[in-house]
Amino acid sequence: MSRHEPRVAVVTGASAGIGKATAVALAAQGWRMIGIGRDAQRSAAAEDEIRKAASPGAEVDFLHADLALMAEVVRAAAEISARAPRVDVLINNAGGVRSELVLTAEGNEATFAANHLAPFLLTRELLPLLRAAAARSAPGSVRVIGVSSSGHAYCPGFEWEDLQMLKRFSTGGAYCQAKLANILFTRELARRAAADGIVAQVMHPGVVDSNFYSHADATMQAYIRTQDGVRPEHAAATLVWLASAPECGEGSGRYFYDCAEAAPAPAALDDAMAARLWRESEALLERMGFGPKRLIRDPLANQIL
Repeated sequence: MSRHEPRVAVVTGASAGIGKATAVALAAQGWRMIGIGRDAQRSAAAEDEIRKAASPGAEVDFLHADLALMAEVVRAAAEISARAPRVDVLINNAGGVRSELVLTAEGNEATFAANHLAPFLLTRELLPLLRAAAARSAPGSVRVIGVSSSGHAYCPGFEWEDLQMLKRFSTGGAYCQAKLANILFTRELARRAAADGIVAQVMHPGVVDSNFYSHADATMQAYIRTQDGVRPEHAAATLVWLASAPECGEGSGRYFYDCAEAAPAPAALDDAMAARLWRESEALLERMGFGPKRLIRDPLANQIL
């Protein structure tokens, strides 16, 4: 990569909260920024704010997509591929929480779809661009960064026959399970993508003063009000650090909080659970018509998965 060629970052959920704050900070540092947002009005306002903060000559693109829908994830990935020859950093920040069981038009539970399936599929779809960047970059500089939560510690694992909690749904349970999935996905991605020179890390942002919990049930919203929230810019500082600091390109598959490595709950360190979640996620997507591109080599099985 030419030293004059800006690095490319894709940030999901960039229309508000820590996603927008992260996009603003990276654009100000001269990154080429590609943001993804669901709400058209918020996205337009965020794009204007990011452009104003961007360093001279920095490019800013903004895509609209509802990432709870896998068809929209695939479309967004195709648009990114048409606009950029590579992706240096993918920040899977978008997510959400629901006050009740909501099924998307594709038949998925909305919390599981937005928080886990979307980053899983988007990462898979953008792997060619991540690989293209890794082939031209210093080791450890191409990264996939996930946003989890300390709430993952309240989920001991998955009921594989009811992976989306359709039979036993609760707002908190679905959210905590999805956040556990974020860490397990990151650790399995780290293992599978290591040979390509792609690093995967995941972080806990803390309780952020944003609209993230606006669709949560009354119990969760009451709990959030008891917590000391931080500004989006504070949480975004960890994402910017994970995207750019040399030390964050080492030891793939780690969990961070407040610009420091942290210890996740024991369930998040279960490699067998991580491998099965990967397989179950691929099988679910394949049943939906979004079959695997079979681009990630499993180094243990010596086969493409």
